[in-house]
Amino acid sequence: MHAAPPVSRRRLLGLVLLTTALAVGGAAGAQPLPLATAPASVGMDPVRLDRIGAALDAYVDRGELAGGVVLVARKGRLVYHRAFGERDRASGDAMEVDDVFRIASQTKAVVSVAAMILQEEGRLLLSDPVGRFLPEFMETTVAVPQEGGGYEVVPARRPITIRDLLTHTAGVGYGRGPGSDRWSGAAITGWYFAHRDEPVRETVRRMAELPFPAQPGQGFVYGYATDILGAVVEVASGMPLDRFLAQRLFEPIGMDDTHFYLPPEKTERLATVYLGTGDGLERAPDGPGMNTQGQYVDGPRRSFSGGAGLLSTAGDYGRFLQMLLDGGELDGVRILSPKSVELMTVDHLTSITGPLGAGAGFGLGFRVITDLGASGQPGSEGLFGWGGAYHTVYWVDPVEELVVTYMTQILQGVPDDHARLQALVYQAIVDSN
Repeated sequence: MHAAPPVSRRRLLGLVLLTTALAVGGAAGAQPLPLATAPASVGMDPVRLDRIGAALDAYVDRGELAGGVVLVARKGRLVYHRAFGERDRASGDAMEVDDVFRIASQTKAVVSVAAMILQEEGRLLLSDPVGRFLPEFMETTVAVPQEGGGYEVVPARRPITIRDLLTHTAGVGYGRGPGSDRWSGAAITGWYFAHRDEPVRETVRRMAELPFPAQPGQGFVYGYATDILGAVVEVASGMPLDRFLAQRLFEPIGMDDTHFYLPPEKTERLATVYLGTGDGLERAPDGPGMNTQGQYVDGPRRSFSGGAGLLSTAGDYGRFLQMLLDGGELDGVRILSPKSVELMTVDHLTSITGPLGAGAGFGLGFRVITDLGASGQPGSEGLFGWGGAYHTVYWVDPVEELVVTYMTQILQGVPDDHARLQALVYQAIVDSN
């Protein structure tokens, strides 16, 4: 049996504040979501929900995970919000529900919403060429592999559009594939940006000079598309990306713990990153890079990566997802119209195949389930979600009015906890719509 970790003074205070605030319906910016009077009131079996904790504790007992936080909400009410394991194994510091995690590619959904805000204000259109905002992208190039090795650089057949960026059909990778030598030479590879001592607009400007691995519209290619989109947001809004997101999204709906770089007073809440090895977990080294702790505390604080730069909590991200589930509004604050959310969460890749798994497509920032049987996992058609490189994951099920966000911090050798969590969440629903 997994022993409960010691409860810190910070955790005791946080639980008192959480319980008090949720008892009166929740407070924007301070709490995740209003608490259900009982899980059964929104169709969730509390005994079955407890299976989630038992399963995740077992991963800790086996040395496959250090710890994490799970949040489950149904019909706008919080039914499960639990921390398990340790924030840092060396210190023995227990994981707490308000701990902060590097969410990497979960940043993409946030920046996709930012682009939709600007479309609603008439500042851009999804059909606009990216070059309208970033002139160097009006004419780009593509590296085409040649028989016998090598590659040829040819002009792109058409300009990349903002919709291409949102659907990852711009042909933009992460510096791998044909032409990778040029990307390496420019020191632009991989998703990690926190060490860069330059605005993301300058990094993106240099990307345009390099050959991309596929033609626009040719297929689903995962890479820097949302970093480029972040630069578009900066130009279209006239604001740095961090300030735009803070003023137009984070502050209005109470995402108080979501940042590109962690404020000094919050550093004790940052979860430690681990590497999965054949011999168990190993603490990732300090410093810059994709397989490290990253410089989210002590970095230059100049590069706001729209593709992978944010840190957040399960509670904050749960509020973001609930806003989308509720048609773009949360606690009386409207971020998007319902029609914008609808457009974002339907499949846009009807004629394009990609590495998204059977029964799935991609919308404007989200993987979308299009065929439940083909997907082979419990859920609903229309479910949308994604995850991050540090092994975080989330999904929203509009049919079941369900929001789930799961935060942990492990790179390499990751366990099968995502699929198990999904199965355990759905088995706890006892009044399926």
